[in-house]
Amino acid sequence: MLWMNQEERLFRRLERHIVEKRLRDGFLNDEATDVDGFIKFSLSIQNRRKSRAGYALENHIEEIFIQNKILYNREARTENKSKPDFIFPHIDNYLDFDYPAKYLNMLAAKTTCKDRWRQILTEADRIPEKHLLTLEPGISENQTNEMIVQNVKLIVPSSLKESYTERQRSWLMNLNEFISILSRKQTIKIP
Repeated sequence: MLWMNQEERLFRRLERHIVEKRLRDGFLNDEATDVDGFIKFSLSIQNRRKSRAGYALENHIEEIFIQNKILYNREARTENKSKPDFIFPHIDNYLDFDYPAKYLNMLAAKTTCKDRWRQILTEADRIPEKHLLTLEPGISENQTNEMIVQNVKLIVPSSLKESYTERQRSWLMNLNEFISILSRKQTIKIP
């Protein structure tokens, strides 16, 4: 969370300089106000913010995996050209049907879930339990109940757990717990 917050502050500072210059230049088109140009510019800023935050989250998670010596592939292709954010321990293991599926894991990273969490359900068919890391606080019980039914395990930073109900907190994981699971699985010798 600290890395994400710091990156956000730095990005917003840089963005402010870039956007202020464009706003000072104005939005004129043949001496008339270019409303469509302004809207297009505004949407590009919003889309850039969302895209950058998603990539930042993935990059920070990847660094944590590197520091913890976790084996993984990022955005490797599985069936139907799907690209889960992370496959563990390796895509070669995933594609090897002699490799036991119980030693495989996948992780999706989404800054916010909304209904997009369902996208991960088809990203790695060999892995029945999907893991989803999000920074979204207080997802509704209806939605987390649906995740449970779909065998999606939600991972949230410890600092956000209090935004969930007590019943939800008993089911949530944090990243340290997920890394422990991966570490145990990756030290087992596969027959």
